[in-house]
Amino acid sequence: MAADNVGGGLRPAPTALAAKPRRSPFGEGIGPASPLRETWSTLVRFAARKPLGAFGGLVMLAIVLTATFAEVLETHDPIATDAAHTLARPSAAHWLGSDHLGRDIYSRIVHGARVSLVVSVASTLLGSVLGGIVGLLSGYVGGKTDLVSQRVMDILQGLPLLVLALVMSASLGPSIPNVVVAISIPIVPRAARVVRSSVLSIREMQYVEAARAVGLPHLRIAFRHVLPNTVGPFIVLCTAQLGSAVLVEATLSFLGLGVPEPYPSWGRMLSVSAAEYAQKAPHLVLFPGVAISLLVFGSNLFGDALRDTLDPRLRGS
Repeated sequence: MAADNVGGGLRPAPTALAAKPRRSPFGEGIGPASPLRETWSTLVRFAARKPLGAFGGLVMLAIVLTATFAEVLETHDPIATDAAHTLARPSAAHWLGSDHLGRDIYSRIVHGARVSLVVSVASTLLGSVLGGIVGLLSGYVGGKTDLVSQRVMDILQGLPLLVLALVMSASLGPSIPNVVVAISIPIVPRAARVVRSSVLSIREMQYVEAARAVGLPHLRIAFRHVLPNTVGPFIVLCTAQLGSAVLVEATLSFLGLGVPEPYPSWGRMLSVSAAEYAQKAPHLVLFPGVAISLLVFGSNLFGDALRDTLDPRLRGS
């Protein structure tokens, strides 16, 4: 062992200290926690703090998995008719019964989850993204751009969401792309207002002023430094509008202006059976109505919990 002669004595040469192993927060172990464990820990904390939000998230996850694996979960062809089993009660052959054309209600609800999710999610994302861009440019640029864009948003927001969607769907015609456009247009002013209110406070921050001072282009400042800080309200807006989009899609399908046949839609299932067969076969109305209620209820619970989690002002409440 090497030694240093300091002050006439021998002192051991300094050696590199071995790095102490990092203790895992999940128990004994060496090394940092894996991303999977960190994600699981975050989900567990979220469920402990927001049990209703976690329940809503589980409901949403169950509906998404049902829509994804609809072909695996179905028991019959959802569009195949069977005149021998019209208005059949729930049984082993038809778990939730059959409708007036003999079509299996369970299989139609499973496939209807896919249609309802695709239409509601696509319309929510389209309306929120368009509204977010309008709100970002309106709040950052200001001046006449802000004045004109906000007056247009006032006109759109003056009409109720359902009424505007009815007008758009009636003018475009019943089809899945037209229904997506008809539902997304009323969401644009609501998203624009939410994003604009966040941009008005963010654009006065010191880091935005520093970016302007170094000569960065305005578009880069808006989309690189301002837009990422509006992600929290944007996510909350999307989850909140998802439930409204589901209800509007069901209403349009109920009125015959939504998803056309032969696509199985929850709203169209109600429109066909609610008026004529509600008293003879209440299961025709009960099960699609429960499916719509679960989707709206789950999205609202999850959106409220997500808002409380992402908003710093509400974390301690």
